[in-house]
Amino acid sequence: MNITVNHRCSDFNSYRAARVKSLFNVESGANFSLDAALPIEDDDWQIGVIVGPSGSGKSSIGAALWGQDAIYQPAWPKNKPLIDAIAPNGKFDDVTAALSSVGLGSVPTWLRPYDVLSNGEQFRANLARLVMEAPKKAVLDEFSSVVDRQIAQVGAGAFAKAWRRTTGKAVLLSCHYDILDWIQPDWVFDTGTGEFQRGWLRPRPRIDVELWQTNWRHWPQFEPHHYLKMPKMIAATNYVATVDGELVAHLAVSTRPGLIEARACRLVVMPEWQGAGIGVRFLDAICERWLQGENRYNLPLRTLFHTSHPGLAAALRRNRRWTQVSGSLCGDNRARCIASMKRSAERKGLSTAGKTGYGGHFRAVQGFRYLGEPTCAS
Repeated sequence: MNITVNHRCSDFNSYRAARVKSLFNVESGANFSLDAALPIEDDDWQIGVIVGPSGSGKSSIGAALWGQDAIYQPAWPKNKPLIDAIAPNGKFDDVTAALSSVGLGSVPTWLRPYDVLSNGEQFRANLARLVMEAPKKAVLDEFSSVVDRQIAQVGAGAFAKAWRRTTGKAVLLSCHYDILDWIQPDWVFDTGTGEFQRGWLRPRPRIDVELWQTNWRHWPQFEPHHYLKMPKMIAATNYVATVDGELVAHLAVSTRPGLIEARACRLVVMPEWQGAGIGVRFLDAICERWLQGENRYNLPLRTLFHTSHPGLAAALRRNRRWTQVSGSLCGDNRARCIASMKRSAERKGLSTAGKTGYGGHFRAVQGFRYLGEPTCAS
């Protein structure tokens, strides 16, 4: 595919325009021409990247590829949260999976409209919507240009993995070269040099994560991103994951009565790191420590973990180290819980109005038990 771009505009002769031409020996700024050879007629690719400096013709090439209609510019409703705005007629689990797959796994964010989100959240919301709609051909202009580089790199890698599960072709236009290692594109055209490259031979960057045992002192930084507001676990051992000293993930582990097994809760991955694959690996690593007896009790304990997050539940079902042990569609009977808590308070001589209790919600809680590495081939 050979693309020729020719842009023309008026040639101005004002005093300032004439002075610029004289000072910098420029005859005219009215013409822009570019020839690009893109051998992409075959169907054996899914992600291409056109990269180069600003003003080097990326957007013009993108518009010339499949026409202006292929440029992805979604219109977002102002009065609907993300969970309703993305694929309104699609399946709920598919939408949550798309949001999680591009690193937008913070549940509170799903309940906000697009226009109140941060730049990073809007960037990922657009990617989630694109993954759900999965057009046959799409061009994304200014890809990752308005977000910080950490979110851009991790978000680009997350999108690439999610997009490859579709059957469409996407061309990303960007002035940033640092996303290429994360995307692993099928081809790259550099408008700065005019070079076309098939494939990307450099590996995806390695993320070195450190695990630390701690207490609840880091929880305030993670709590805003957790979907439940609950009291802290009693007698919990806390763990955090860091990358270059930056907080990335949190998990708390306690024990069930009788020290028969452990119970893990409060798993949170910071938004800028969601989609990098750290969360489940972090959970696995902590649970493996407890299974090997690396805990303050020096006991080998298997770990129970409960979640309402559809994406996390699906990931644990795919993980051979875990087995599902429970699943409930709704919470306990709230009236019965209120009565039980009132009786308990009365036995302790405490005054209570008897109006507080848990349950009554519609929340599918799924339980999993960590088994460790499989001991034989399946």
